[in-house]
Amino acid sequence: MAKPQTIGEICVKMNLITEEQLQEAMEKQKQLNPPEKLGDILVKMGYITEKDLIRCLGEQWGVPFVDLSDLTPDPEALKLVAQETARRYKVMPIERKNGRLLLAMKDPLDIFAIDEIRLMTGVEIEPMIAVEEDIIKAIGNHYRSDTKVSQVVNKVIRDLETGEINFTTAEQPEEEDISIEQLKELSEEAPVVRLANLIISRAVAEGASDIHIEPAKDMLKVRFRVDGIMRDALALPKKLQASLISRVKIMAEMDIAEKRAPQDGRIGAVIDGKPYDFRVSTLPGIFGEKIVLRILDKSSISIGLNKLGLLPETLEKFEALITRTYGIILVTGPTGSGKSTTLYSVLSKLNSGEKNILTIEDPVEYEMSGITQTQVNNKAGMTFAAGLRTMLRQDPNIIMVGEIRDAETAIIATEAALTGHLVLSTLHTNDAPGAVTRLIDMGIEPFLIASSVIGVLAQRLVRTICPKCKEQYKPPIDAVKRLGINIEHGTEVTFYRGRGCDNCRGSGYKGRIGIYELMIVSDRIRDLILKKESSHVIRAAAVEEGMKSLKDDAIEKILLGATSLEESLRVIYSG
Repeated sequence: MAKPQTIGEICVKMNLITEEQLQEAMEKQKQLNPPEKLGDILVKMGYITEKDLIRCLGEQWGVPFVDLSDLTPDPEALKLVAQETARRYKVMPIERKNGRLLLAMKDPLDIFAIDEIRLMTGVEIEPMIAVEEDIIKAIGNHYRSDTKVSQVVNKVIRDLETGEINFTTAEQPEEEDISIEQLKELSEEAPVVRLANLIISRAVAEGASDIHIEPAKDMLKVRFRVDGIMRDALALPKKLQASLISRVKIMAEMDIAEKRAPQDGRIGAVIDGKPYDFRVSTLPGIFGEKIVLRILDKSSISIGLNKLGLLPETLEKFEALITRTYGIILVTGPTGSGKSTTLYSVLSKLNSGEKNILTIEDPVEYEMSGITQTQVNNKAGMTFAAGLRTMLRQDPNIIMVGEIRDAETAIIATEAALTGHLVLSTLHTNDAPGAVTRLIDMGIEPFLIASSVIGVLAQRLVRTICPKCKEQYKPPIDAVKRLGINIEHGTEVTFYRGRGCDNCRGSGYKGRIGIYELMIVSDRIRDLILKKESSHVIRAAAVEEGMKSLKDDAIEKILLGATSLEESLRVIYSG
């Protein structure tokens, strides 16, 4: 059996490099620590292009190469593969030929992707290899939901080429070469304004929580975070970078002349009749400023506690807890686990007009009528601790502190709770019992914690199965065991997943729901805190008293068909 050719040998055979250049690259490879692939070294040395390398890989693997830069896919082929599936696996359907679907792939050896797409389409797959960036651009340019955006992008590009929009350099301008006046003019051109508006409105339509505008070496990437997962949305020409980023900065009332320091801003907009706030943050990078827009749906703050996904027994206990007149209630979890939504839902329920409710937040995410909200301003001395101390002189019933970040804030919060106030706040801990050890680590005396903290709600967000493509299936038995689901012999348990469709953009999921564990601080747990017992001992006691763990809560939601086994494993074991 003939030995497979190496990438270097294929490059020489295709007359891309000389034998001497190959030897030079191989010598360089020996010197590198950590080692790099020979093909990547040849690209870095400038001997071959990325496209050359992909072509050679196709030759090595026996897979045909397809150049997507000047190819228009068959619309009927596009209908077979959902856009999100194409994005997830970095694939692009080309055409259906002789009963097979020609599929451009970043990795044509990915048998899992091939098998899943074959099952979804019912068509045999003929894999082809293509440049990853070309695939991303093709997805952005050819799928139906991108048509309107593509038209605007093409309009801007045409204007650039015809001189209706001018840069100081022709092909790939450096932002430093453009004057502030030119940046303002560029950002106010109608096509650029439309492009920015369309990106924002499309992100809202897809249910995104964040928009990422990311400069790369030779393109401008736009990505959305949907249901906690990052998705590629658009790959724009590099030449649009200066005008689009300047447009967003102007919308957020930022200084477009400042490119070397981070900035924060805010945009208010009404989209399809609903009010939205966008928190905007810039970060200087080697290829230009990255911009992230956090999307805040003002209507989402009116969500009731019963809509968060709390199981009936947990909801009943939590509602009883928040009606207490004093004590600290903590909501814990990692960033992006929905803590703010839970706190705002609690405030909405408690905001009857009969109580004086004050908040100190960083930043104020949602404006709530009937509640006095204060923004942290470290430069002005308005820290969480300073704000909380001042609020105690404002005759409050309920105080919400956005986050307990330090010992000073924690001490004042405990003092507030002990003097007859209900204090709501958040902590970054993995579970409910961990909140106790976190406060002790901050230097808070156990007797203060035991006498002030009345309950801790830990939470995560899991994606819910798409109702349009929900189906029964049998998961791997090791995954079932890993989550701790005990299936008695002869018992029929039904598991569900999303197959992937246009409604969920091929992901199999639509929306998110919370999984929770609620620890009520009983007399027994109070004694354990005073004895400085570990979080494991406190957890065991809480479970004995009826606390349902995050894992147990997830299992119930799996068996109810709300989420999948794989999604629960991903969230619980990734923190």
